[in-house]
Amino acid sequence: MSDFTIIDIPSPNFDSRPPGTTIDLVVIHAISLPPGKFGTGRVVDFFTNVLDSQEDPYFSGINGLKVSAHYFIERQGRVIRFVNDEKRAWHAGVSHFRGCDNCNDFSLGIELEGDDFNCFTEIQYQCLNKLLKFIKNRWPAVTHDRIVGHCHVAPQRKSDPGPFFDWNKIGVEFV
Repeated sequence: MSDFTIIDIPSPNFDSRPPGTTIDLVVIHAISLPPGKFGTGRVVDFFTNVLDSQEDPYFSGINGLKVSAHYFIERQGRVIRFVNDEKRAWHAGVSHFRGCDNCNDFSLGIELEGDDFNCFTEIQYQCLNKLLKFIKNRWPAVTHDRIVGHCHVAPQRKSDPGPFFDWNKIGVEFV
């Protein structure tokens, strides 16, 4: 995948997975900071604990939260890795999937720069598919039916990736 690049920007927000854990789930999220604003760089700041809580009123409400994802795909297609796959990123929170709690233990989190009110970009879908293929090659237990949204593992709390995410556009090359 020579045309696919992942940029590493380490987040301090991770820990170890439970011993013997098999990575077999991908959870897709959407985030923008401030909400509804894209290309600000604040998601990177948030996941690396350098977000200035004084910069926007919304930021004071999330000040002190320690969250991360394994990957983040910006609107223009840049892919950032915050946490190595082997480690547990803090993305799903209180969650449940097919009889198992604590999805962070066995999942990879992918954040897309977006929200519940805007379509995602075509380049984001292209990069997401390349990333999913990369993940599938490393973690064969991640099958198409184990690629879900945050809304699927925490339905009472979360709606992302939201109504404008087109599930038909992902994972087609390895189904």
